[in-house]
This record gives sequence, C-alpha cells and structure tokens, in this order.
Amino acid sequence: MSGKDEQTRTKLWGGRFQQATDPTVERFSASVAFDQALARYDLRGSIAHARMLGKTGLVEAADVDVIVKGLEDIGADIEAGRFAFDDGLEDIHMNVESTLRERIGPPAGRLHTGRSRNDQVATDLTLYLRDAASAAEAGLAQLRGVLLERAREHVDTVLPGYTHLQRAQPVRLAHHWLAYFEMWTRDAGRFRDLRARLDRSPLGSGALAGSTLPLDRVDTAERLGFEGPSRNSMDSVASRDCALEFLSAAAIAMVHLSRFADELVLWSSSEFGFVTIADAYSTGSSLMPQKKNPDVPELVRGKSGRAIGNLVTLLTVLKGLPLTYNRDLQEDKEPIFDSARTLGDCLEVSAGALATLTVKTSRMREAASDPMLLATDLAEALVREDVPFREAHEVVGKLVAHCETNDLDLGGLSHEALRGFHSAFPAGADELLALERALEERALPGGTARNRVQEALAEAAERLDEEREEEA
Repeated sequence: MSGKDEQTRTKLWGGRFQQATDPTVERFSASVAFDQALARYDLRGSIAHARMLGKTGLVEAADVDVIVKGLEDIGADIEAGRFAFDDGLEDIHMNVESTLRERIGPPAGRLHTGRSRNDQVATDLTLYLRDAASAAEAGLAQLRGVLLERAREHVDTVLPGYTHLQRAQPVRLAHHWLAYFEMWTRDAGRFRDLRARLDRSPLGSGALAGSTLPLDRVDTAERLGFEGPSRNSMDSVASRDCALEFLSAAAIAMVHLSRFADELVLWSSSEFGFVTIADAYSTGSSLMPQKKNPDVPELVRGKSGRAIGNLVTLLTVLKGLPLTYNRDLQEDKEPIFDSARTLGDCLEVSAGALATLTVKTSRMREAASDPMLLATDLAEALVREDVPFREAHEVVGKLVAHCETNDLDLGGLSHEALRGFHSAFPAGADELLALERALEERALPGGTARNRVQEALAEAAERLDEEREEEA
C-alpha cells in the first residue's frame, strides 16, 4: 500500500489501527469491483444525509453546499465513465468519501456524521432493490405484451397439449401461451409485493443502535422516497430478507422462462417441427453447415441455474448469522446484481425470440388430429349416457388397446364397432371424435373453447393495461 493510501485509510478508519492491512486481505475483502453498481444509490443517500445534517444544524449550510456539489460532481464523473475506482479503498463508499475529501478538503469529513457504513449500505441496497424490482416488472410487462400479440394471432391454431411429454388432448395455441401469461403475471406480482416491503429507510440506524446525535430520520426517508424510517435499528442493518425475496422472485421467474424456453427448443426440433426460431435468435454449427441451433432459448434455460444458485447462496450466508451486522453480508451483493442482470437479459431476449417466431400451424394441427387425443371424449360420451366414469374409462382403454393391436384408426370405428365394446355408445367415432367439437365442448371457465380463449385474451389485456396505468 502506498503512503497516500495508508494515510487515506487511517483518516477513514480513525486512530485505532497502527498497521496497514495486508495486501492479501485487501484483495480478499475488496468489493469495489462489483459494488460499483450501488454508486448512484450511495450518492443519493449521501446527499440526503448531508442535507439533513444541514437542516438539523449538525453541519453548517455552507459546508453542506460544498459537500452536495462535490457529490454531484462525483456522480457525473461516474456516469460519464471518468471516475477512477481504487481497489485499495475496498468499496464504493470509501471510494466516494476518499475522492470527496481530495476534492473539497475538510468539509468532507463531516459527511459521515451520525452514519455507519452498516446503515449506509443497507440504504443503498434497499434503493437498488426498489429499482431492480421495478425493472423486473417492466420486463415482464413487455414480455406479456408480446405474448398477447402472438396469442391473438393463434386462437384457431390447434396443437396437442402434453402430459409426461406425451400427446394428451388438443388445445388452442393461444390457450397454451396464456398459461405462461398467468405465470408471468404472478411473477410480476411478486416483485410488486416486494416493493411494498421496501418502503422503510434504514438510514439513521447507525452501526446497530442508532445515534446520540439529533438526526432527522423522517427527513432523510422523505428525501429518498420512503414512507418513513425503519422501525428497528438492529433489524435495519442485520436483515436481508428483502434481498432474499428479490432473489426468490427472480429464481421463480427464471424457472418459468426456462420452461417456456425448453418448449421452444423442443418445438423447433425436426421431431416436433412446430416452430422456426428466427435467424437473429439462433446460431449455426462450427462443423455442420446444415445446423440451426436454438442457442438463445437454451441459454435462457441454462441461466435459470444461476438464479436458483444465487438464492441458495444468500440463504446459506444468512442462516447462521447472529445480530447484527457481520462482514458475511458483503456476500449478498454479487448474487443480487447477477440475478437482476440475468433476469433482465433473459426477459429481453425471450420477448424478441417470441415476437419473431414462425409458427407452423399445419404441422401443429396435424399432430393434434390424432383421434387418440380424444379418447377421454369417448369415455365422457358414455358418462352422458349414465355409465359410471370408471366403467367408461375401462371400456375406452380396451378400445384403445384393440386399435393399437390391430393397427386401426380409433376415429374410424363405426357405431356398430363401438357398441361391440359397450351398448351405450350413442354414435360412431367419426361423430363423437370431431376435433372442433372437442375443442368447443371444453367451454368451462379457463377452458380451451374459442369463446373462452377470446374472453381470456381480453381479460389478460385489461389486467396488463391496469398494471401499466398504476406504474405510470
């Protein structure tokens, strides 16, 4: 460490330490490489704190003006990429304070009055999480908007619905995609709920017990857009459950994105052939010139593991910590920053891939036209004739086995052939197993009948519009 760096550290830490920190510890404990993401929030918090110090008379107004101007200039330099971060100064807070001291001299020493790095970083992180949650909501709204546009195009596109990755029953593609709309709406709701719990300012909590100085915590809370100060100083500096909640919401959203991405990977394969992913969201092979690989959805699917891992990381960090602040809490930031960035990127590329996707409607309908997908309808035809469902299920199971053994088309069985298995069959398979009829008879709320899907699209659009109006 240079003499200047050692002098700066001594000024920041006070007179307790007589020996410079070992260089290996400097590298081990430094966080400025990643906590630069908190720079704008650190500056906002410091400006609010400085103005409060002036309002309460703890710092003279002239010094406050100099401090605020110095902080604003540092902020402009950071935004413009002109600020030289010093790894030897460990974190964003020390970098800002050290630079402020160099630029404005003694008044900089008054900025930390009544403040600890513990409540400082907790405030910065709370401000960051509010913006990160809002950004996630916005990204989810954009994706859902694209989904609704594509779903409106495909109300009459029919494909097999699957269970166990086996063809199960026919559904409308719009109905299928609206399932993801519901998932992503709940994801947005989780981030919105989180923002409601990020409404209290930690600033003024000090290291853990508050301050003997006449700080005005209500003033700083208002300046930073909070509803009020936090209710317990120890909780303020020790708790990271809102960070956990953000990571949990991000992990769940990424899992939903991963499921959607996995279907794009499957559907774009030759075996399915349901969709073609645009060239802009695909890559080729370094060896095989014919290949077109779904790399974008594959990466989304893979990156879900990062979000899940980030949640587990912070849960593990927190589980054994006594109150209040422990340096372990430095490990909260990289998982948070990574999940926020990963989720934002995945939302953006997923929206782009979906918007440019080509749907092969004829291939989907061909796959959905297999009469075996309507075997349940045969059983329910018997139920309407007062046959107990378990009996009807067994009868149709025997019919399916008969067709498979004898290479017969279930949809081609005559009324007489069906009555050979049960006398209650009211008609032949050609009438009972019509694809459009099967779709339209599923008209319960949440079903795949055309009118229900149209209603669901309209209601989904209304909900999305209401969310956007609330955020405007």
